[in-house]
Amino acid sequence: MEKIIEKIVSLCKRRGFIFQSSEIYGGFSAVYDYGPLGIELKNNISQLWWKEMTQVHENIVGIDSGILMHPKIWEASGHVGAFNDPLVDCKKCKSRYRADEFSEEYSSLNWEEVQCPKCGTTGSLTSPRQFNLMFKTHVGPLQESGTEAFLRPETAQGIYVNYQLVQGSMRMKVPFGIAQIGKAFRNEIIARNFIFRTREFEQMEMQYFVKPGADDESLDFWKERRLKFYLDQLGISHKKLRFHQHNENELAHYAKEAWDIEYDFPFGWSEIEGIHNRTDYDLSQHQEFSGKNLSYFDQKNNDRFLPYIIETSAGLNRMLLTTIADAYWEDEKNNRTVMKFHPKIAPIKAVVCPLLKKDGLPEKARQIVNLLKPHFKVTYDQQGSIGKRYYRQDEAGTPFCITIDHKSLKDNTITLRYRDTMKQERISIDQLLQHIKENI
Repeated sequence: MEKIIEKIVSLCKRRGFIFQSSEIYGGFSAVYDYGPLGIELKNNISQLWWKEMTQVHENIVGIDSGILMHPKIWEASGHVGAFNDPLVDCKKCKSRYRADEFSEEYSSLNWEEVQCPKCGTTGSLTSPRQFNLMFKTHVGPLQESGTEAFLRPETAQGIYVNYQLVQGSMRMKVPFGIAQIGKAFRNEIIARNFIFRTREFEQMEMQYFVKPGADDESLDFWKERRLKFYLDQLGISHKKLRFHQHNENELAHYAKEAWDIEYDFPFGWSEIEGIHNRTDYDLSQHQEFSGKNLSYFDQKNNDRFLPYIIETSAGLNRMLLTTIADAYWEDEKNNRTVMKFHPKIAPIKAVVCPLLKKDGLPEKARQIVNLLKPHFKVTYDQQGSIGKRYYRQDEAGTPFCITIDHKSLKDNTITLRYRDTMKQERISIDQLLQHIKENI
């Protein structure tokens, strides 16, 4: 399994999906840059999510809140006082670990008997101490008391503090939702498994505001809806997805009920999205700390209440890694590596290849590129043998390869090759655009 991850990381660099950040300076730990194919894949996923969470719902709207927000927001949310991970250090080799990686009951361990995983020394690990995961900065020209601020560790709080403004300006009625895609930052002690856990990441969240008493039904609805998104929109294998319910020991302090959608990565089952019943905890906290009345008035029933919140929260980075891991296929029969992306999210939908660099074939190929590129991402490739070009695009996950030969000049047809099956068929150029659209 470790070798599979290594192969995926290598492919991502080789084909322009994901690069180590600041590589020419030796890299920067747990931060990654998205290359030409990576950003296309990332954008395709986020656009599908945005459509699924806003466009098809009349009662869900979007927002884009600031990365820097009033420091009291993080006091109210509990992040200042409780957003911590237990940290231990090796006094000999200076390595650092999360204490809960040794045992969930780390507080009861005798640390003098625990061995350092790196240097193997027993008794060299310090006792656990709490480490706050938020990045601190300063607002204004001077770094002095009262100027501290934080890079947001999650996007949800930006929705909560704006919920009343959104509700009023858009005349929303409960139940309604607010969606957001944005950067978040966590100073992870240990960041690993490629882009699964990083210090800078993007969240895709939708907070759904419901009347107390309707929360259980709403949670069930969004559980089913979110799982269906992975199956139908992203094309993820059903056998590699499952739900995990948080038990009493796992539940966050604000949650009444919580479920994770997990994917079976090469490194094991891990969370890719959470669906949580947060009750009215967040609005209650912000109401108390701000002194503002954040209740919702139901005119129809002459009733006032703080809405309960059903949260769907996914990391775009993790969702992207899920699609990459699920698409990775070593076709041993044909000695090739294939990224079997669902055509909806494939970074490049089609490649156009003139069989030769002469005889008017490149000119004909360029005409086809110009025909297709207003409708979806398409590329042009005339370097190397046609077989090598096909295999390059298989690694990039391109579902359709279009070859122009001398026959194309005579009868206006092309050869269309399908990535997964390697099947080829002859199609009229007049029918090409519609054919590809029907198969995306």
